[in-house]
Amino acid sequence: MDLFGDLNSGNCLKVKYTADHLGLQYRWHELDIMAGATRTPEFLAMSPLGQIPVVRLDDGRVLAQSNAIMRYLARGSALLPEDAFAQAEMDQWLFWEQNFHEPCVAVVRFHVFYKKQPVGARDPVLVGKAQWALDVMDTHLQERDFFVGGGMTIADIALLGYTRLAPQGGFDLGGRKALTGWIARCEEVLGLPAL
Repeated sequence: MDLFGDLNSGNCLKVKYTADHLGLQYRWHELDIMAGATRTPEFLAMSPLGQIPVVRLDDGRVLAQSNAIMRYLARGSALLPEDAFAQAEMDQWLFWEQNFHEPCVAVVRFHVFYKKQPVGARDPVLVGKAQWALDVMDTHLQERDFFVGGGMTIADIALLGYTRLAPQGGFDLGGRKALTGWIARCEEVLGLPAL
């Protein structure tokens, strides 16, 4: 299969983390979003929404949206709980990540990391929402090692993508001990170097 993405994007990294953890074979296609690589006629013909990550399967089918891709790649693995309620809890965190975490943490980081805006120029409303999201995660993790059940699921990988990159957006994670401990556990399970 072919994976199209940007290795600086948390949404793309979480798909790559999933594929690598599961030992899946793929060809990585690095796209420069700032240079318009997702707006070319060729890319839009494959993925009309012009977003990454995208997976193109060997049979030609294309799937977009990072959490949908992860869910597809993880089928039949320990990254998807067998219990129906645990799966629903996992989905709950996947939806929360895309609705409350990514739109704040990732967007603030985008302005600082990609657009090179100073940390002091960050949107205070988005910063406040991002801090709240990080606090929600820290509170949840005070009673458990991973977000759902006793082991890593794709909910953890989805939330890890931008959380471990949050310092690049000017966020200090140091006071959130449960959160930083979880990041270290995820990095160990996935074989990632600490940032």
